[in-house]
Amino acid sequence: MKSAFYLGCQGWAHAPWRGIFFTQAAQRDEFLPQYAGVFHAVEGNTTFYALPPTDLVARWAEEAPAHFRFCFKFPKEISHERQLVGAEAETRQFFERLAPLAERCGPFFLQLHDRFGANRMETLRTYLAGLPREFSYAVEVRHTDFFDGAAKEAAFDAMLGELGMDRVNFDTRVLFKSVANDAATLEAQRKKPRVPVRFTAVGARPFVRFVGDIEIAKNEAAITQWAEVCARWIAEGRTPHFFVHHPDEAGAPALGRMFQAKLHALAPAVVAPPLWPCEREPRPAAQLDLF
Repeated sequence: MKSAFYLGCQGWAHAPWRGIFFTQAAQRDEFLPQYAGVFHAVEGNTTFYALPPTDLVARWAEEAPAHFRFCFKFPKEISHERQLVGAEAETRQFFERLAPLAERCGPFFLQLHDRFGANRMETLRTYLAGLPREFSYAVEVRHTDFFDGAAKEAAFDAMLGELGMDRVNFDTRVLFKSVANDAATLEAQRKKPRVPVRFTAVGARPFVRFVGDIEIAKNEAAITQWAEVCARWIAEGRTPHFFVHHPDEAGAPALGRMFQAKLHALAPAVVAPPLWPCEREPRPAAQLDLF
């Protein structure tokens, strides 16, 4: 059954989640099934750096339930090194490697280099038009051209609409307002782009990447705003894909739970946040219970 929306984190194989999200003794082959019992999708950033081995892809295909969606990022060799030119072989290899997951693939997302501007729109159009039509796609831009609120941004959004693709809305507002000085926050502020936030839906699957404050409570206003936007998209018949990022990833499930609770209150089609694996795990008997 088609979901009204898809919610996920950046990756699922986070061993520090044992006992706070996963069950206490969860093994690595249990991470994906436990994660997929709570979240509907995952943002697959690892493919940006390297393609997974074929045996690992096969294992994911066995472990993931039918309703689950992998949203893989295009390799940097395609997007950043070749910048979409002469990347036919790398693109073919990317899709061939992930073929066992084809039915579980959500939108693939293409992150463009921050120097890839509007003067290269035809290069982008040509590359996107040549992608396999059986999949869906979202494009993340970082060049200032695409945030001009005028002709260049409008042309980019219109092109995606014509191709039936979506724009990645990357929200780092809360991260850059953070006054936290922990190592994870400082590293996230160093690596993430400070781009204007957009609430753009040009296709059927609006795609959002939200990067929050390390203190969960400080994300509530922005999460509430996104829940309202996603509820409106659902009412329009669209299927939002929303991914939460936390500076050290420890709090990502909590951010996801906050978002789903807010969305559930606004959109009847969205179920309430489920219990986490660690919350369904039987608690050890108290010492007095032994007597």
